[in-house]
Amino acid sequence: MPGQPGAAACLERVIAAMAAQQRHVGGRLHAELTDHIPSYRVVPRELLDEIWHRHFQRALAVVREGAVPAPEDFGEADVARDRVARGVPLADGLRAFRRALSAIRDLFLAEATAGGLDPGLVVDRTTRLWELADVASLRIAAVHRQAEVDSALFDARRRAGFLRGLLYGTLSAAEIHSGAAIYGLDPARPYRAIRAVANGTAGPDALERSLESHGRRNGRAALLTVLGEAVAGIVEAKPETGDPEVTAGVGPPADLAAVHRSFRAAGRMLQAARAYGLRGVYDLSDLSWRVAVVAEPELAELLLDRYLRPLEAEGEFGALIEESVREYLARGRHIREVARSAHVHVNTVRYRLRRFEELTGTSLDAPDTVVELNWALAARELGTPGRATAAASRPRA
Repeated sequence: MPGQPGAAACLERVIAAMAAQQRHVGGRLHAELTDHIPSYRVVPRELLDEIWHRHFQRALAVVREGAVPAPEDFGEADVARDRVARGVPLADGLRAFRRALSAIRDLFLAEATAGGLDPGLVVDRTTRLWELADVASLRIAAVHRQAEVDSALFDARRRAGFLRGLLYGTLSAAEIHSGAAIYGLDPARPYRAIRAVANGTAGPDALERSLESHGRRNGRAALLTVLGEAVAGIVEAKPETGDPEVTAGVGPPADLAAVHRSFRAAGRMLQAARAYGLRGVYDLSDLSWRVAVVAEPELAELLLDRYLRPLEAEGEFGALIEESVREYLARGRHIREVARSAHVHVNTVRYRLRRFEELTGTSLDAPDTVVELNWALAARELGTPGRATAAASRPRA
């Protein structure tokens, strides 16, 4: 408070004159904000009036006391949360605040001049109002950014909760339709569930961003979340990322109410692709019956005992027999192509195939043998990524 009683009384008269014009100046400010800052048109008038009153009273206290509050004394968190929820950018919030403080400062200067306030006191309080604008702006920016972080975390948790319910089949029809409206999904359109893991150093968060970015580039919706070390969600179509650092399984198309079944299938595709050491994105059309090889280990052991382990007693020759049999099936049972690929005589191939039949007691002409032998060979590939990748690219018998 100024040292002279006359100066103090004059200052109080200035403050009283300012207070009498609070509503009028606030109405003019509201019109300016809605005219020049479009994002503020979504903020209700009563909320703007409340915040204006708070700023005005704080400014009057600074004018009276000549002291600017500490940053932690500015309770702006509620305002920041409201602006973030309404989509008001931080830059717009700061512009609105500075317009408000400018209006208060202009009002002070006008009333101080009219009331004959001591020029030194006018300069001092004007400087304090500038300081108030600076301190409050920094505080507003900090709490707005924190509110943005909090809002993003809340949205992420809500999205993850919706996706988990969708993928595990625990949502009601009403919850599915409500979530679809929030996240821009079409309940009438089929979606495919996806489960993906990163093979390189990138974590699941980076993988999630990569898959979402790929979807946006291709104009296809993707709603994903991190589940443990994997990324899971729904996509409109099978992603063609071309990224060797990703292994993903994609389920068949299904409507949102049944996408949990697609999710279970996606899990089987991912399990099979990883078992074979494959990289990329795979669905049932890519892996076919090989998915069942992974899912039926007991049957795989039985067929390995029947078709491949009898060859092991032959040592290196047994390995040549197995390779010839593998190529024979992969090349559509064309012996000459097998011989040309292996750079051996066709009679050599015929001998190896005949020896296979003798050792296993089977016939390569029998349909069951072809099916079961393919199964056994696929089971052999498990745990050997190089051979699995090569096998996946071969023509299927």
